[in-house]
Amino acid sequence: MSMTKIKKGDTVKVIAGKDKDKEGKVISVDAKNGKVVVEGVNMMTKHTKPSAANQNGGIVQKEAPLDASNVMYVHKGKATRIGFKMDKDKKVRFAKTTGDIID
Repeated sequence: MSMTKIKKGDTVKVIAGKDKDKEGKVISVDAKNGKVVVEGVNMMTKHTKPSAANQNGGIVQKEAPLDASNVMYVHKGKATRIGFKMDKDKKVRFAKTTGDIID
């Protein structure tokens, strides 16, 4: 999956998995592998050694990547699919439910 319709900073809703129906902001997108990291969703615990950044070490809560197919873009409070269309000479994303241009 080389191209994704979800971008960093988008608000998305999880539609499948253990965190179904949770919403959050996209922290990062891995378009090559089709993964997204969503703030506060799919949390995992990681045991870390003491280091310069974290001097005590211990157990750290961290977001794990989700498959991009398991999230939907949220537009005006509702989950919607995303399409592409040409706006004059520029390719833009739009919400399929309302037809509004996203960016």
